[in-house]
Amino acid sequence: MIRSLYLWTLRMAEHRHALWVLAFVAFIESSVFPIPPDILMIPMIIAAPRRAFVIAGVATVASVLGGMFGYWIGAVLFDSIGQPILALYGQEAHFDTFAQNYNAWGAWAVLIAGVTPFPYKVITILSGSTGLNIWVFLFASILARGLRFFLVAALLWKFGAPIRDFIERRLGLMFSLAMALLVGGFYVVKFL
Repeated sequence: MIRSLYLWTLRMAEHRHALWVLAFVAFIESSVFPIPPDILMIPMIIAAPRRAFVIAGVATVASVLGGMFGYWIGAVLFDSIGQPILALYGQEAHFDTFAQNYNAWGAWAVLIAGVTPFPYKVITILSGSTGLNIWVFLFASILARGLRFFLVAALLWKFGAPIRDFIERRLGLMFSLAMALLVGGFYVVKFL
């Protein structure tokens, strides 16, 4: 099933309404869909590098709006919809322990999940279910998703098709390392 969704997503990158498809995929990926919008963005930007930042902007706006939908699922529909989605991604066992201290570190969780391979949808639902301040959630989502999508766009705009393999295989790792350095830097500054 995941493979067929992946192939469908690649086919949609060539569609004449690809920006609308990208917006739809970015929106639902932030709350329920397993395939990241990067899969659409990469071939779209390679095909039209001059539109790289428009494509990244569409992905960012749609993803943040989808994140707000995920937040709503967590806040309003957690028992009926949120729990099954967390179960689908195997995150239900981690939910209770994570939720206890979540709001103290919620902005960091949103930021890290927004740029790394960790399922952002889990964090959007968790943020709503734990009542993370909506403005903190929104700011962190805009920052994280914008960073992720505009960095991909900038790399593809600058380096084109040769960077595609690097992005598809290693960008999650690079984002994870960058976030670890960022968090570590704040920790060092705070305690020195």
